[in-house]
Amino acid sequence: MAMVCLTDFEEYAKEHLSKATWDYYAAGADECCTRDDNLLAYKRIRLRPRILRDVSVSDTRTTVQGTEISFPVGIAPTAFHCLAWHEGEMATARATEALNTCYITSTYSTCSVEEIVAAAPNGYRWFQLYVYRDRKLSEHIVHRVEALGYKALVLTVDVPYTGKRRNDIRNQFKLPPHLKVKNFDGVFQPEAAGPEEYGIPANTLDPSISWKDVYWLQSITRLPIIIKGILTKEDAELAVEHGVQGIIVSNHGGRQLDGGPASIDALSEIVDTVQGRIEIYLDGGIRTGSDVLKALALGAKCVFIGRPAVWGLAYKGEEGVREVLQILNDEFRLSMALSGCRNVAEINRNLIQFSKL
Repeated sequence: MAMVCLTDFEEYAKEHLSKATWDYYAAGADECCTRDDNLLAYKRIRLRPRILRDVSVSDTRTTVQGTEISFPVGIAPTAFHCLAWHEGEMATARATEALNTCYITSTYSTCSVEEIVAAAPNGYRWFQLYVYRDRKLSEHIVHRVEALGYKALVLTVDVPYTGKRRNDIRNQFKLPPHLKVKNFDGVFQPEAAGPEEYGIPANTLDPSISWKDVYWLQSITRLPIIIKGILTKEDAELAVEHGVQGIIVSNHGGRQLDGGPASIDALSEIVDTVQGRIEIYLDGGIRTGSDVLKALALGAKCVFIGRPAVWGLAYKGEEGVREVLQILNDEFRLSMALSGCRNVAEINRNLIQFSKL
């Protein structure tokens, strides 16, 4: 079967992954309203194409944190890639290196940060970080990734507690015995661990995390800090005041608070508040090249895909992720051209109208 669009990869993954694994990747919190609205929100946005603009040559390149990437789509931090493909995050890293874009490695990866760097030594990578009750755990991994050449830290701030994902509870989801959260291999003593939550002991994440922890993080690293999980202009302003270098507008794929806004619906107020002082990115619901175009028109510098990368892995490992990224790149280039944009700099809010429906 020819894989023509990202939905083809989704259907393949649903058919070929185990039910528990599919449910884990697909899960949203509670009734999945926010997860589903992440997709529907793009359909409420219409494009205003300009014509007769000579789009015979087009350029999809952009920069994030001063580094050039081939097009404004990267891989969002998603856990447990080895559930979808035996090489897991190593395959994902090679695919993003080949397409010359950004891969945000998850703390909860099933390959270690060292293995990921060895698999794709020239890749452009950021590292997604949680803050733990034991700050030394977070500090140790920050120093590891800094030494390995990761270029930024992505502090995820929307998980003081894990959202209620009903199917994971029904399935009693656990990592199979042959897989581990490799970055913490040997850190937790099995006999002392007690109940587990997504591969590490329950209650390891620190619900007391606050803005002062941004200052703490700045005190232990020279890497740029990007905050992932902001959905309001008030928090965007606080992020700028606390000296971070970027924001990822994100609702965690609808896996945390159900009933919050779709990421794309939260983007405009954050862009208007930040006024270009730091870079703004977005994840959640990107499925086509025109979705990428809409997000950039509303002010995102780059977008990140989560579930579609895992579908690509389930299809054909590294090759599947490359295909997913290439399809988005081709669709984005076509949407740009059909809207009259020759390069990323020509994409702006004049391209957007909101549906009257």
